[in-house]
Amino acid sequence: MPIAEVYQDDNFLVLMDKYPINIGHTLVIPKKHYDNLLLMPPAEVGRLYSLVTIISESVVASVNADGFNVGQNNGIAANQIVPHVHVHIVPRFKPDSPDGKWPKRRVASSDELLETAEKIRSRVNPSRIQHTMSQLPPMRQRHQELLDHAD
Repeated sequence: MPIAEVYQDDNFLVLMDKYPINIGHTLVIPKKHYDNLLLMPPAEVGRLYSLVTIISESVVASVNADGFNVGQNNGIAANQIVPHVHVHIVPRFKPDSPDGKWPKRRVASSDELLETAEKIRSRVNPSRIQHTMSQLPPMRQRHQELLDHAD
């Protein structure tokens, strides 16, 4: 199944969840590896969630959602299946949980994921993301990059 990419820059990858709770279920993933949120420096968490906010606007508008949830699991007990920080943006619709429970996950088709990614991507403003990120502290450089610049 091809990756249904929504956005990518030097620090983040945004793509569709192939097991969505609802149409438009999107993942925001830092490229730098951290097992869980507690291991990320606060400035990087701030950059991650700043991007989550911008992407959420595009997701909600693209699928005409009535609301959305932002979720981030840390540890096996919290149902973290992939040991790498990632944030779920889950569009919500008034009729999706009449009993108050979460809708069930499903396997989405490649066509659905690619089509939805394109709708969201068309609403993402990279200039806005760059401007927002320029207002925040920079991402911490990797250890090797720091050593390379120390010479």
